[in-house]
Amino acid sequence: MDLFRIQGPVKLTGTVKVNGSKNASLPIIAATLLAPGKSIIKGTPRLSDIEVCCQLLESLGCKITKGDQGELNIDSANIDNPVGDYEIVRKMRASIAILGPLLARCRKAKVSMPGGCAIGDRPVDIHIRGLRKLGAQIHLENGYIVAEAPDGLTANSIFLGGPFGSTVLGTANIMMAATLAKGKTIIESAACEPEVTDLANCLNKMGAKITGIGSPRLVIEGVEQLNPVEYQIIPDRIEAGTFMVAAAITSGELTLENCKVNDMMAVVDVLRNIGVSVESKGDAAVVAGNGQLKTADLTTQPYPGFPTDLQAQFMALLSMSKGNSIITEKIFPDRFMHVAELNRMAANLRKEGPTVIVAGVDKLIAAPVMASDLRASAALVIAALAAEGTTIINRVYHIDRGYEKIEDRLNPLGANIIREKT
Repeated sequence: MDLFRIQGPVKLTGTVKVNGSKNASLPIIAATLLAPGKSIIKGTPRLSDIEVCCQLLESLGCKITKGDQGELNIDSANIDNPVGDYEIVRKMRASIAILGPLLARCRKAKVSMPGGCAIGDRPVDIHIRGLRKLGAQIHLENGYIVAEAPDGLTANSIFLGGPFGSTVLGTANIMMAATLAKGKTIIESAACEPEVTDLANCLNKMGAKITGIGSPRLVIEGVEQLNPVEYQIIPDRIEAGTFMVAAAITSGELTLENCKVNDMMAVVDVLRNIGVSVESKGDAAVVAGNGQLKTADLTTQPYPGFPTDLQAQFMALLSMSKGNSIITEKIFPDRFMHVAELNRMAANLRKEGPTVIVAGVDKLIAAPVMASDLRASAALVIAALAAEGTTIINRVYHIDRGYEKIEDRLNPLGANIIREKT
């Protein structure tokens, strides 16, 4: 098990390219199951989650080869085993995204209940409810979701809202299944995240008929078949936001290439309001901190609101602001395992239900800490860059799920991160 040894404080300067979106890549890779033949997905990041997704498709019968610069060549001509095995699915919650495509194409699927980060309860009942509305017969058996549609799926009107807003993976699953359903499916309260839009655009390029893309109301006209596709993944807005926060907390200046600022306006707005300069230049952004951070009151919300996947990183940043900030988590109310670890680094954080009160401190101090999940790992790296002394972060396999060799990308910018085996 690897750990990071990070020496701080440092000042990050230079240029870094934002990779393709992990959260867009995973459902798009799953979507290739809908179209027998060879698809090419370009720009996927080299992450452990992507590797798990490829292993999952190979276990179903797909043949996958990897090219340069994140290119995946996926041959889904033969799906001879429509089973999402527990030993693979338990590693990643997004594995549930194969359920809809398998059911639509094979008319049956058996997928283990998914695993993933420990950030609170994330039930799949909305996925199951939506697929049942499309005519699937579904039951649970020994920890597996068993779904059948012997006569194919039938279009319907489906409401996908949940207690914490729209479901991104649920929208993806139902949308993929509906592309091959008979008739016109209407999804109300669909997730509007850019990653969902990217999936819809990919499906349309495969021959689907989806309108209302980017809105809470998706209309899908079922088609007889979909065709293999060549498709380029959008930039990762969460990785971009993480690098922006890293620049801000170190009072540095970073140029982010391949950065779609228009997909992250809620994030940019908060940064500008607390005194961080963010300048958009075509497909790039220049982010600069000046060491004088103001406070903020932010609440995570479904897109276009502030993303839950950047909550932990901004908590690290605001821990060094001048005054008291308030962070409220409305997507995953239990997503606060990083609070105790940041407090070990001399942050002053107090959790009150789904809210954390952040009292700014003059400096963070290095300490041994434990990474609990993907985005918490990023928050600890960010804090370590600004902290005085050597921070040791254990269990960094979490960060490898969402950031490609982050030490190799930050060290040329001025970071001092050493990966060690334990």
